[in-house]
Amino acid sequence: MDIKQYINSGALEVFATGAATPAEEQEVLFLKERYPEVREALDELEADMEHIAQTMAVTPPAESWSKIEAEINSLIVQEARARRYTGQGRQKNAYTDTPAFIDVESESSHMRVHKNWRWVLAGIFILGKIFLICAIYFYLENRQTQQQLQEIKQELKELHR
Repeated sequence: MDIKQYINSGALEVFATGAATPAEEQEVLFLKERYPEVREALDELEADMEHIAQTMAVTPPAESWSKIEAEINSLIVQEARARRYTGQGRQKNAYTDTPAFIDVESESSHMRVHKNWRWVLAGIFILGKIFLICAIYFYLENRQTQQQLQEIKQELKELHR
């Protein structure tokens, strides 16, 4: 195996970026242990990548750490509350082991619906009224037709006698 050709093939770059398959990783690790040229090339490649990463690094804004810390603290508080939950719709106070109720505050007692759904619900309401009127109309028409049919049957009976 020609080591110089292997080093120039790009296999070390694939390994260093983490894109190598398990078989390729095993091959690079084997060659790294066996050939000092591969080890040197890999060390040089890793040093170059680290240098590139350091020169291209962007320092985060100063307030980032305080935002991250606040988010972590809120997650810890939520986790603590979730652990106290008994599963019966109540929470237990961590110190006294008595049920504690969650206060729910709302701005109004009305249900809010998205604007698009308001039109859909209004259309359904209007269609419901139209169908109700049609049902009553056809019921009355059917009833009148039944009465007329009874009258015709009576007349036929009288004619057959």
